[in-house]
Amino acid sequence: MNIVMMNWGWIREGIPFLTEKWHWAWTYLLVGVWQGMGWGTIIYLAAITSISGELYEAAMIDGANRLQRVWHITLPGIRATIVILLIMNLGKLMGSNFERLDVFGNTQVRDFQYQLAIYIYEKGLASSKFSMATAVGLFQSLVGLMLVLLSDRISKMLGEDGLL
Repeated sequence: MNIVMMNWGWIREGIPFLTEKWHWAWTYLLVGVWQGMGWGTIIYLAAITSISGELYEAAMIDGANRLQRVWHITLPGIRATIVILLIMNLGKLMGSNFERLDVFGNTQVRDFQYQLAIYIYEKGLASSKFSMATAVGLFQSLVGLMLVLLSDRISKMLGEDGLL
């Protein structure tokens, strides 16, 4: 990325993507978004195709512009899908991706990239304290379950179906 941006004249010197902690955090976040974008796109496109084309035609005849069609037809049409994906992603909030952390990790950002998955690996599995690794993993799963159940209950209070 640095070579491309320097060749295009966007920057003069390289950006320390993996060696400076705030650049590392943004790189880690963007890679995670890019990693999950494909699955979300498939689900949202499937939900959008289930909306009747006649609704869009009627809105165009009534004079609705593109933004109004999105706001009044598309978003209400995929609201249930948005809620379900939000609930499922909240369940993953406590879980950190050990593989991505391990690959992007280095000694310069070690204290900054130290997350629960690294803690479980180092303090539990690498030190042969399997019971502690299991307890921390169970805690992580229980917090994720509580987030899913809480968000499911809130979605039901707002009039959506939810997961359960």
